[in-house]
Amino acid sequence: MEIGAERRASAFGRIGGVYPVKNQVCKYWLQGRCNRNPCMFMHQESPPSNFKHSNSPAPPKFKRPNSSASYDIRPMQSKGKTWVNPNYNCPKNSATAPTKNGDRLSRTTACSETNTCLQNQQKPPDSQPIQCKYWVTGNCVHGDKCKDLHTWFSGSEFTMLTKLEGHNKAITGIALPSGSDKLYTGGKDKSIRAWDCNSGQCAGSVCLDGEVGCLISEGPWLFAGFPNTVKAWNIQNQAELSINGPFGQVHCMEVDNDMIYAGTEGGTIFVWKYNPETNIPEQVAVLKGHSGAVCSLVIGSNMLYSGSRDCTIKTWDLQNLQCRQTLHGHTRDVTSVLCWDNYLLSASLDNTLKAWALTENGTLEVVYEIKEDHGVIALCGIHDSEARPILLCSYTDNTVRLHDLPSFAERARIFSKREVGVIQIGVDGLFFTGDATGGVSVWKLHGNPKASS
Repeated sequence: MEIGAERRASAFGRIGGVYPVKNQVCKYWLQGRCNRNPCMFMHQESPPSNFKHSNSPAPPKFKRPNSSASYDIRPMQSKGKTWVNPNYNCPKNSATAPTKNGDRLSRTTACSETNTCLQNQQKPPDSQPIQCKYWVTGNCVHGDKCKDLHTWFSGSEFTMLTKLEGHNKAITGIALPSGSDKLYTGGKDKSIRAWDCNSGQCAGSVCLDGEVGCLISEGPWLFAGFPNTVKAWNIQNQAELSINGPFGQVHCMEVDNDMIYAGTEGGTIFVWKYNPETNIPEQVAVLKGHSGAVCSLVIGSNMLYSGSRDCTIKTWDLQNLQCRQTLHGHTRDVTSVLCWDNYLLSASLDNTLKAWALTENGTLEVVYEIKEDHGVIALCGIHDSEARPILLCSYTDNTVRLHDLPSFAERARIFSKREVGVIQIGVDGLFFTGDATGGVSVWKLHGNPKASS
């Protein structure tokens, strides 16, 4: 996949139209009765003016290099392209290792100030409006008199820039390799697509033998999990590698320095280490203990955390790859785990979000719990223009909700036709959602987000 040298403004960094608009949502448009064209306020569903869908994209050049090419999976320096991993180069194996979302999970006891803040906060009653289900299908007869929303989101702090259409089954992964000007998406339709962030067009796709169970990136490498296979492509030098084995569908992956961790449908986590002499990863451990599929993995403070359909979370010491603790508390599938500040956050189909913190004896316990009205599917973190943390959560009612931390107060809501299984963040307030229809939406927080301290 060649990356051109020409630098252009990102199509995802602006909304469509040629007229200047204020950084505020038109309240009449939200009610479905704005009659101004152009309007001085924002109509969020406007796509980038130069976005075009490619019906027959050229396939990406996934070439295998000659035998002398390097397969080093260690991070390489970012080239400063539009799409870069904002937390690339952050060490994970320090005493307080940053997570992929830029926050930290400390191995020391959580500070009393933050603990008190979490424990004393009560989630406010859910007063958010709901989306009109008849409007979604084009059958609402009430028009602007409808009591429910005729829009894909509520809230005035972010904008939907565009929708990327091309997959025809559920999205299972969204990745932004460092130094690339491409966004990559994978789905159950057995394909991976590359999207040019400068034009919003599909820059290429590759059809594969099995469903894409997950898709992540580390440095310039793109990793994908399939049934009995893990594949990786280096988007800078076109290197490619493949790991095969009888481990079933790979649902989630993490990469840390030279180590690759893959959570599988059988409940086992396979671990490989890159061998610089052979230029291929070699299996070094098989982590067993879960009795259900491993749905989510996250690394923080020298620990690997795994969430499973067996309703538990396990903590694994990265030094010796031994299980340190099994966390019980959820009553259904643990769908997502995320490190934030001094806490481990977990989501489950049992309609709860839990925050875990270290005790004085070094074990994790629940210090805060949110009971929701629907199951929670995916978690992701981002910061707004004031460097305040926001937790993005997707639910089984086809919504994504933006919560302030540590209060968990809801500040906005996104609606989708089907469940959103993947949320990924980008730079400058960008974030992406992928749903079960195969649609990928591109969103942007207003303002210029500040880096977290």
